[in-house]
Amino acid sequence: MWRCAERWKELLLAAGVDMAEVMPSDGNPLVFAEKHVDDHAATILVYAHYDVMPAEPLELWKSSPFEPEVRDGRIWARGADDDKGQAMIQVKAFEYMVRTGKLRHNVKFIFEGEEEIGSPSLNAFIGKHKELLRADVILVSDTSMLGADLPSITTGLRGLAYWEIEVTGPNRDLHSGHFGGAVANPVNVLCSMLAKVIDEDGRITIPHFYDEVQEVSPEERDMIAHIPFDEHKYMESIGVKALKGEKGYSTLERNSCRPSFDVCGIWGGYTGEGSKTVLPSKAYAKVSCRLVPNQNHADISKLFADYIYNIAPEYVEVKVTPMHGGEGYVCPISMPAYKAAEAGFTKAFGRKPLAVRRGGSIPIISDFEKILGIKTVLMGFGLESDAIHSPNENFPLDIFRKGIEAVVGFYENLQ
Repeated sequence: MWRCAERWKELLLAAGVDMAEVMPSDGNPLVFAEKHVDDHAATILVYAHYDVMPAEPLELWKSSPFEPEVRDGRIWARGADDDKGQAMIQVKAFEYMVRTGKLRHNVKFIFEGEEEIGSPSLNAFIGKHKELLRADVILVSDTSMLGADLPSITTGLRGLAYWEIEVTGPNRDLHSGHFGGAVANPVNVLCSMLAKVIDEDGRITIPHFYDEVQEVSPEERDMIAHIPFDEHKYMESIGVKALKGEKGYSTLERNSCRPSFDVCGIWGGYTGEGSKTVLPSKAYAKVSCRLVPNQNHADISKLFADYIYNIAPEYVEVKVTPMHGGEGYVCPISMPAYKAAEAGFTKAFGRKPLAVRRGGSIPIISDFEKILGIKTVLMGFGLESDAIHSPNENFPLDIFRKGIEAVVGFYENLQ
């Protein structure tokens, strides 16, 4: 991580910043850089992250995930899209503005190394360095578009709450023939509890979960309904025959402006080669909720833990450990920085971008607003086909180039 941070420092200096520094945090280091143009000019703070998701399962990659390879018009590597490739779009757009003498704004960069685990060290860093990070707007490329020929700007993000659950039954693994049917199996119990979190209509059953959920206005629902979306192609691209979600909402509403619950991983007992007739002592799961604006992740975290403890049967012991989380975010489309981004997309892609909410989470975006009082514009260029977080992550080179052009357009149009 330190070597990667140092490499970003070198790249930023080469791009034309006045200074760049690798700064320690309570976790992985951060990279801060700055280019000062004029005391009276607006200041843009560019945020990105250099950490990536694990590359496993490695056997599914067609080329080494950490040895980037260009083929078929794309760059293939872990982080090619999320977020090293998109961070490089920002750096190269900035470099173009510097080299051509067109830069009219002060620009700061803050690159972190913990976004994929919820940015646990960044809040403290921001609070400690408010003056260092002072800016008029934050610019981020860490989101996606509706399609290569359908540019869009993300105007909303869902929040996140994440937990690990441990269920303990007997004091050791037992012979399933001698004890099966007489002793509760922690894996069975865990599955039963998790199945109760969502009802048949796709609603989350946790008491008071929806108390602060902000309903989408009829006007916005109408706008979402007019977004070009081929549900058949959507299903085909991920290899499913049907979709499932909250009753009364469309697919695009379900995955962007409604809360959701997912089991991200579950394990316990014997999972090795062959068979072993065991009744396991313990079972585990990692679970998460995507939240919508107004839902406080700390409040939801407690509500979920209380619910699981309440439905846990007496024949097992249950432990719920809250992990990382964050709030949702909404960007007003009337703000000048959004209009500048819109103009940049129009220049690069030849058509006005759609304003859409997305289902992913970047928890630090809402924290930036809380701590620094700054709004963020999300100029993301990812595509569904980029396979972020999956084997064979990639990024099309033509989108990379258009992304640079769009960010240049942002600089040119921001007053």
